[in-house]
Parts: sequence; C-alpha cells; structure tokens
Amino acid sequence: MCERSTAFRGALPEAFRGALPEAFRRALPRLRYAPGDLEVSVATPREAGFFMPAEWAPHAGCWMAWPCRPENWDDIERARATYVEIARAVARLEPVTMTANAADLRQARRALAGTPGAEVVELPSDDSWARDSAPTFLVDGRGGLAGVDWRFNAYGGIYADYARTSNMARRILDLVGARRFAAPLVLEGGAVHTDGEGTLLTTEDVVLDPRRNPGLGKADAEALLCEYLGARQVVWLTGALEHDNTGGHVDNLACFAAPRVVVALACDDPQDPQHGAIQENLRRLRAATDARGRALEVVELPRPARPERAGRRLSPSYVNFYVADGGVVMPGFGDPRDEEARAIVARLFPGRDVVQLQTMELAKADGNVHCVTQQQPAA
Repeated sequence: MCERSTAFRGALPEAFRGALPEAFRRALPRLRYAPGDLEVSVATPREAGFFMPAEWAPHAGCWMAWPCRPENWDDIERARATYVEIARAVARLEPVTMTANAADLRQARRALAGTPGAEVVELPSDDSWARDSAPTFLVDGRGGLAGVDWRFNAYGGIYADYARTSNMARRILDLVGARRFAAPLVLEGGAVHTDGEGTLLTTEDVVLDPRRNPGLGKADAEALLCEYLGARQVVWLTGALEHDNTGGHVDNLACFAAPRVVVALACDDPQDPQHGAIQENLRRLRAATDARGRALEVVELPRPARPERAGRRLSPSYVNFYVADGGVVMPGFGDPRDEEARAIVARLFPGRDVVQLQTMELAKADGNVHCVTQQQPAA
C-alpha cells in the first residue's frame, strides 16, 4: 500500500522535503527536475483530490497525433491510413482531436474531412504516440479536470530530438483549460493502467529503468505513482516483449476490464522466448489484490503469431486496445487468433460494440491502438 503525503510547502524540493513521507523524500534527490516542473504545486494530485479514472469511465473525447516521424514506419503513408481508420472508428463513439505539425496540417485535415466528431488542431510534436505524449488525465469527482505532465526523454533516450513531444502534455492541458501537475518521474502514459478505484498496474522495466529514473527504488517509485495518480495499491509486472522500443509498457501486457478483472497476455508456447516472463506476470496478477483487498480475476488473451520484419521478430499484442464510450477499438493482425481475441474482449465488455481493425502497420513500429490514443475523461 502507498504512503500518504501532506501538501507541498514550497517551490523547490529542499523547501518541502520535510512535509513528505520518507520514501518520497528519499526519491527527490535522485530525480531530475527541469525548470518549471514545480510551478503548479502546493499539493500533489492526491492531496488536491484528483485521481486517474478507469478507461471505461465516461469520456469527453480522445486525443491522437498525426504520424510525423518517417523512420518509425515501414511506410508512413500506410501508417497514416491506419491512424485514419482508428480515428474514424473512435469518432463514431466519442469526439476525436488529432494533433498535427504545421507541415502536416492540410494532409491530416483532408484525410479526416467528412468524419463526424473528428477535428485536427495544430500542435508541434516529434512523434505520434499520444498515449505517451498527451497528459495522463485526472478527475476529482466534483467536476474538476487535471492532467499529469510526466517528464519525457524518448523512452530512455532511443532518439535525441524530442523537445516538441516533451511539451505536448502542457500544451494540451492549456488547450482544454485543465490544471497541470508536473511530475518528477520520467514516464509515459502507456506505462500505467488503473481500475479507477485506487489500483495501478505498471512494470518494473519502465518505472525503474536507469535510463529514465536512475537510482530510483521501488518503494520510492510507488510513493510517487500513488501521489500523482491518486492510487493506493500498485501491482508490479515484469518482462518487456521482444523488440519493444518502450522497454516494457504495461498496455501490451495487461489492463483492467472492470473492477477486480484484469485481462492479460498469455502464451501457450514454451519455446517462445517470452513464455517465462508472461507466465510470471500471470502468477503475479493471480497473487495480487486490488486496493480494496479483493483477489484479481485474470482473463487470458492469446498471443498472436510473431511475424518478422526485416529479420526481426515482432511482438503484436491484443491487449493493446482502447475502451471508448460505448465501444472498444482493438487490434487485429490477420492472425488465426484474431476472432478468438475479439470474442474474449466482447465478453469482457458486454453492451459495447467491439471493432477490430487490422493494425499490423502499428505493430511493426512496436505500438498499437492503445498507444496512439489517449482518453480525456468527462469531468
């Protein structure tokens, strides 16, 4: 369980260390603050009454970002076509706002022209994974909307030019008029998932990555996650999929489908190099309890076949789906298990329309539907 802090007392770490729990105070000297990181806070989100809601809670809309980094893709135009398919599917369920660089604005608007519920706004970015560059939105249950602006360093420095991406969360929060909480952790939105009732899923591979948060221990990280997401219990998973540029985002491995219910990636091939790590995650989930002390019910999603791209094994995952208002948009890979996976997701979300799109173009870039979408909850 997470330790609780009192409100911050000042503008610099030295000024408020004494007001924080021991784990939180220990973490501060090892975290790298940027100018302005602490400008918003006389309190953490939890002290201010904010928390990260479940993805199935009502949405005000969905954020996406137009593909702009050609080296990410086998073919950037095919990637853009896949983004358009996803945006159209989501826009039938809730409003979609697609951000685009100035140079791409006309093309993005033309591609989404005639799509009810979709708009394109100019907002600079170096990348196109809105899950990671948009804010992690929070609510307070009283009509208030806020967002966590995680520090961003391109997944531990896998590319150098990310200044525009690191400013996206701040710009989006300005656009919607929401309160900004600048977090001291280097993290991305795809690294966390919640049941909205105080339980958080994440991975050791990302949060404790020395390229992101050098020297940060698990207890310190847990205290910070709970303060910034309003959580009380953290369930730690492990094992990045092969060739996952994120280093192990949880949204490829497991997510909540309802309070107490987790859907998790499974693997029935003992020869698969990831079999051991996937089995360990299933073991951890079955041994875990949620923030209310309830044992988790674990529903397995099969792993699709692992195709190759230029001799490199890919790791597509059906877990990487997006829960929209009234529906679910999920990946398909032209795999024999596509329909089996869709049927499992449909059973998990009764009353919601489950749309399965062919998204292997995103899997080639180590992402999928959940990675390219970020929900803005209804306050």
